[in-house]
Amino acid sequence: MEAGLLLRRLQQGESLSLPQSRALPNIGARCHELRVRDENQNWRIVYRIDEDRILILDVFKKTTRQIPDAVIKRCRRSLGEYDLARRVQ
Repeated sequence: MEAGLLLRRLQQGESLSLPQSRALPNIGARCHELRVRDENQNWRIVYRIDEDRILILDVFKKTTRQIPDAVIKRCRRSLGEYDLARRVQ
């Protein structure tokens, strides 16, 4: 429920900061992670804010201090594919 509420706030144009969200410039421009805690786990939602949408790149359970390299690579690849497809349209 918390994730949905935070995403709605982003869609409405609100700028979130710590502790709910932090920038991820190592993934790409306008990329961030939402930080959500449920009763047992920490979750992260990697997203990018575009002019007309919020792009969800990945959701993962946070088990270490750093974002796993596999998640970073997956997000970068998804962004590249998405941006290429948008340019072709």
